[in-house]
Amino acid sequence: MTGFNEPASTQTALLLLGRGTDAGSERGVDCPGELPAPSDPDLVARATAAKEALGGNVFVLGHHYQRDEVIQFADVTGDSFKLAQQAAARPDAEYILFCGVHFMAESADILTGEHQQVILPDLAAGCSMADMATASQVEQCWEDLQRVGIADVTVPVTYMNSTAAIKGFVGREGGLVCTSSNAERALRWAYDHGEKVLFLPDQHLGRNTMVRELGYSLDDCALYNPHKPNGGLTDEELRNAKIILWKGHCSVHGRFTLECVEEMRRLDPEVNIMVHPECKHEVVAAADYVGSTEYIIKRLEEAEPGSSWAVGTELNLVRRLANRFPDKKISFLDKTVCYCSTMNRIDLPHLVWALEELVAGRVPNTITVDPATAAYAREALDRMLALP
Repeated sequence: MTGFNEPASTQTALLLLGRGTDAGSERGVDCPGELPAPSDPDLVARATAAKEALGGNVFVLGHHYQRDEVIQFADVTGDSFKLAQQAAARPDAEYILFCGVHFMAESADILTGEHQQVILPDLAAGCSMADMATASQVEQCWEDLQRVGIADVTVPVTYMNSTAAIKGFVGREGGLVCTSSNAERALRWAYDHGEKVLFLPDQHLGRNTMVRELGYSLDDCALYNPHKPNGGLTDEELRNAKIILWKGHCSVHGRFTLECVEEMRRLDPEVNIMVHPECKHEVVAAADYVGSTEYIIKRLEEAEPGSSWAVGTELNLVRRLANRFPDKKISFLDKTVCYCSTMNRIDLPHLVWALEELVAGRVPNTITVDPATAAYAREALDRMLALP
């Protein structure tokens, strides 16, 4: 294969002809143009000292998608719901420092005691998916369902990746929360209690679960667009749908395409394709394995040495798994690597700042859910926890 000692113009021509290679476009887990190191070289020592000074008064939670510089200080790592559960299981910790995004910290506040304070190191760390369903939009959708006479037989189900306001709405209307690992059980519960489901806010998880796990067809799914009157649907389409999917998605998992899968199989016929159920339906249908973040980790733990894997989920996790299992070939499914930009707002400087503020007796960036919303949201979470 032609190398890259050629002049730039020759390199470009060879690439266009398919006769050259570009290391920056090959599958892997490294991001060209890595994020710069923190400007203060003493940040690790400062974080260590502050955490030691706080002792058991602080409990640091780190989501799987966080960068390694933050994860090294986490007392527990996991997905959003596992971390919220872990926060609730530590009643002695006065401060819960959540290295994740806003909706996760809200869930932790709902599940922890009144004497505990949940802290998000950067209040700008949000979630684009959660922001795709606002309380006013969902209320308007429910009014549309009431107008066409189906609200009474519709059970709302919201993904964990939603705001406290949406969880509160779902709890108030008799629905429940789900995660990517228990979405099938949640939907079965919903159909035991109603005829239809309104699924918020990730259309792909809802669609993939309906078709792959429950055996429904794509024709049973209607997509509600909150930016259009009546969701862009006719009254008949609403009445005929078994599940009304909200038009929301994950910006990271939405990047993976069927072309990514097909190209990876051409490059490596032995590859195992594994993706998160937040991916598009055609990507999930073409994959070998589909599952939650915890499922992906467990599958790679159990994989045969020497096996090849292309993983469709957030880059920080994929790279961490590649480093953890060097006896397996693990790469990012897309050749254009991408971090979750909002998750990566929680960096080492923000973590150090939050810890040192606590040492100084100041509590920064507390996340508090109002009592009424929290009560309804807790009902929706409790229904999920009671699933068989």
